[in-house]
Amino acid sequence: MILRKTLVASLLFIITAIGTSYAQQDAQYTQYMYNTMSVNPAYAGSRGQLSAALLYRNQWLGQDGAPTTATLNLHSPIRDSKVGYGLSIVQDEIGEGIVRETYFDGAISYTIDVAKDAKLSFGLKAGAKLFNLDVAQLRQREDPQFREANNTDNIENRFSPNFGLGIYYHTNKFYAGLSAPNLLQTQHFDGSNSSAGDISFLAQERINFYLITGYVFDLGGNLKFKPAILSKVVSGAPLQLDFSGTFLINDNISVGAAYRWDAAASALVGFQLSDQFMIGLAYDREVSDFGAERFNDGSFEIFLRYELVRSFKKLVSPRFF
Repeated sequence: MILRKTLVASLLFIITAIGTSYAQQDAQYTQYMYNTMSVNPAYAGSRGQLSAALLYRNQWLGQDGAPTTATLNLHSPIRDSKVGYGLSIVQDEIGEGIVRETYFDGAISYTIDVAKDAKLSFGLKAGAKLFNLDVAQLRQREDPQFREANNTDNIENRFSPNFGLGIYYHTNKFYAGLSAPNLLQTQHFDGSNSSAGDISFLAQERINFYLITGYVFDLGGNLKFKPAILSKVVSGAPLQLDFSGTFLINDNISVGAAYRWDAAASALVGFQLSDQFMIGLAYDREVSDFGAERFNDGSFEIFLRYELVRSFKKLVSPRFF
């Protein structure tokens, strides 16, 4: 019961910060390397064939109403052209439906050859979000004082558009990208019309800037190693740095670890079941005060990827990215 109240209190802090704004962050994955297009639209089509992935994240295991995120994405180059395209659907949920955000995005990229084995891509993303807030359910889960004081109505499918930009450079062993996937700073609430006793607040999405980079080292004996970094900068929030190191064994099994600065440590494993299918798992353990006080049992992710690998066109480079 104490854990449940802690989560609800955290939720209230986010959505009822009176007279303030907060830095909304994009959906977050430990295995972001399998959902790169959502971070950088220029990545669309860079793998050389149709690639589709399902990802699911259950955050803060053991906590009732903990956040969950589900993603479906696919992208592909348009045959015999320098153009790529991509589509993605992401759903974030907190508090067993109290807050639900659904993102629909489409991306297009254009790639140029800058050297024999180097490509530079430019990407554009357009999308929309549907935002839902079940205030009635929130009242039921909180104390009577909140139920009496808050007269805010439910929010159902509030629509907000957005667009983003990105650039992505890669060779057979190296990649780097810079992007801002959501450029519009949408305001979800405006308390200017609040009556006495209502909770008044302003929630504004901020621009998230991403820098990603990695390099694949061939260690010999069918063993490769890829260190990688993802950094995210958003106004009003600390700099986020994700470091990861992954070994690829016989081009079939990947094993690695990751560290999100001052937040979580993670273990990752993946299995290339066939030329078309890959499955991966990740487990995070909080290193922040939230995890140290045993409020949760970590976070879990799973993904499944399918790629339409044609016999006449094998994957370009070690498809470690």
